[in-house]
Amino acid sequence: MLSLLNRRRLWRFHGGLHLPDEKALSNGHPVVSMPLPRQLVIPLQQHIGRRARPIVEVGERLLTGQLLARAEGDISACVHASTSGTLIAIEEHPVPHPSGLSALCAIIAPDGEDAWATPPEPLTHYAQCDPATVRERIRWAGIVGLGGASFPTSVKLNPGPDQPIQTLILNGVECEPYITCDDRLMRERAGDILAGARIMHYLLGDPRVLIGIEDNKPEAIAAMRAALAETDMAGYTEIRVVPTQYPSGGEKQLIRILTGREVPSHAIPARIGIVCQNVGSAAAVADAVLRSRPLVSRIVTVTGRAIADPRNVEVRMGTPIADVIDFCGGLRETPRKLLCGGPMMGFALQDTQAPIIKPSNCILALTEEESPDPGSALACIRCGRCAEVCPAKLLPQQIYWHARAKDLDRVQDYNLFDCIECGCCAQVCPSHIPLVQYYRYAKNEIWAREEEKRKAELARARHEAKQARIERQERERQARLRQKKDTLAAATSDASGPAAKQAAIEAATRRASAKRAAALDQTETSKGVS
Repeated sequence: MLSLLNRRRLWRFHGGLHLPDEKALSNGHPVVSMPLPRQLVIPLQQHIGRRARPIVEVGERLLTGQLLARAEGDISACVHASTSGTLIAIEEHPVPHPSGLSALCAIIAPDGEDAWATPPEPLTHYAQCDPATVRERIRWAGIVGLGGASFPTSVKLNPGPDQPIQTLILNGVECEPYITCDDRLMRERAGDILAGARIMHYLLGDPRVLIGIEDNKPEAIAAMRAALAETDMAGYTEIRVVPTQYPSGGEKQLIRILTGREVPSHAIPARIGIVCQNVGSAAAVADAVLRSRPLVSRIVTVTGRAIADPRNVEVRMGTPIADVIDFCGGLRETPRKLLCGGPMMGFALQDTQAPIIKPSNCILALTEEESPDPGSALACIRCGRCAEVCPAKLLPQQIYWHARAKDLDRVQDYNLFDCIECGCCAQVCPSHIPLVQYYRYAKNEIWAREEEKRKAELARARHEAKQARIERQERERQARLRQKKDTLAAATSDASGPAAKQAAIEAATRRASAKRAAALDQTETSKGVS
């Protein structure tokens, strides 16, 4: 009995906040599928890692699910056509990103037929397949983390033989206010989520499975428990109800809550034998393996009191955000903030023609009342509240000071890259300092500096290789010259010996005798004529 209680025990993480969840705005209606837009803009990079390499030509007719761009390198993800139509361009286009910059996109004019490409055979008996074959199917399907991180799922499901996995965690917490796409997914597709969990369980070597869901989602909890009761997974799968607290859905925070273990700084969960996946990714894995369907759509929460009809919508990748807002009745009023993502970790949308992509879990339009202007930032008063709520146990105030001073080395001394950018520190700051913006700035500067360093080292290596090649060629040329001189010297030495001298004398004597004989013959001839 005590062992069972220990298994079901929950732990607490440091800090965090209790925020109004605002979930009721959008979670009261079933998910609806949005019609195809007039144009799809599909970025070739919708994931962490290298951009996928395009394998189609402009003007080509495409089919739904056809591969547009192939994963390039170990950390990458494939990209597929979201519907059938004609590829009209591959060019730079605005994308949803905090930088507001454009990226290379495939632009498709849908034909309205939504005709699917012929898929590979489903792996319905995946347990009889080599795990590498199943992982390759997941890689082909372009599945990434759908909770926002967008890390390629096939990579997380291949931790390697030196990192045995004891626990697989499915993250259904969805702790950020307003967002309800995972809630509706668990209510409506609980069976697919568990089918994906079973596939992951096989690929990771049969670990235990823990499914974490916040206690403000009773319908989702009931649906998942009912679906679990209909499977044979109960022996290794447990649904854990987590107290509502932000950011309990953070990967390291959820691991702490469910297992009591801490992921070391600068380490990934696999190092302590844990893999964490989003419930949306699990459903996508089931689609890829059991139905051979690539990831071409996702559920997006469209919410906020500036939206006329908040709800959850299944949207094809590449659909312009403006079209999604229009499908939900448009805007009641001009929003004070229009965000991609939630109110804590989302970023401002610079252009509503930017498309929905794989990490896009929410479009949030906030009114003035929901997000009042905090006014100008004031001086830090060193109250320490930011450190009290930081779930990563950092010192936000110190990181802020060094980031503001552009002292990037000192910033890293305070473990900047352990920051999950949850926004708790900025939320409680009485001076209204946009702390997360400073952290993002520092991270980007460090990444840029590391990239410059990498490029400089590559240029130096190339220069050294070129110099070594020039020196080698010069040595080879000098060696050839020495060989010619040695050959000539040897020939000259052979030609200057006693026998050669005697032969030269005899040849000269013969030439002189021949000349005298010729002259004598000429004299005799002249006398006879006269």
